Amino acid sequence: MEPDGPRDARRGRHRSFWKELPILIGVALVLALLIKTFLVQAFSIPSESMQNTLQPGDRVLVDKLTPWFGARPERGEVVVFHDPDNWLRDQPTSDPNLVQKALSFIGVLPSANEHDLIKRVIGVAGDTVECRGTGPVTVNGKPLNEPYVYPGNTPCTVDQDGGQFKVTVPKGKMWVMGDHRQDSEDSRYHQTDKNHGLVPVDEAVGRAFVIAWPVTRWATLPVPATFDQAGINAAGALAPGALALAGAAPAVLWHRRRTGGREA
Repeated sequence: MEPDGPRDARRGRHRSFWKELPILIGVALVLALLIKTFLVQAFSIPSESMQNTLQPGDRVLVDKLTPWFGARPERGEVVVFHDPDNWLRDQPTSDPNLVQKALSFIGVLPSANEHDLIKRVIGVAGDTVECRGTGPVTVNGKPLNEPYVYPGNTPCTVDQDGGQFKVTVPKGKMWVMGDHRQDSEDSRYHQTDKNHGLVPVDEAVGRAFVIAWPVTRWATLPVPATFDQAGINAAGALAPGALALAGAAPAVLWHRRRTGGREA
């Protein structure tokens, strides 16, 4: 007759796995929530306002880490931001079910928050942004060469609703515009709101840095060269610097613990 010991041990290991599974799932969910809250979050593109850079249905990843290191949105970046003053009041909203809301909350699915927008930063604090006629857009008197503007659109729009403007951006604000200039309800068309069309920097969620889905659309979202060529972008490589600092910190702490805090 075969002893029961090995069989009982296998049963114990089997039961142990099922006991630990909820803990493993819980840890995974907590990690996903932390990543979504502090590092990277996925967002789904709902409209045509950023074509052809972004298409409806694209999923972008947004860097939420660098603002923790004091970085601010810079000219040329594609940023996600909270609705600053009911810009989306006339837009249809989706009604995600409970499961979709939960998965969106922890970051497994793209954000289901219909009060977020995505545009390109054209002007930051101290900049004077101007549109005359069909363009080009000028920043501090220097024209922008904007190859990302939707084919067939003009950089500026000739209308009486806000397409012609001259705005100086105050501290703590940014001026944003969609790449699909003739199909974007951006800063130009909200100049009568409480922020005069400007977006408070504090409302920025983060910078969209890559199109992650669908795989056939995978691409990075760099700052266009025109902002450097025009000599108006004073920004350094803030995102890589912050990421490097974040990556280096654990190694430095480990080294100091190994050496007891001694310096060479």
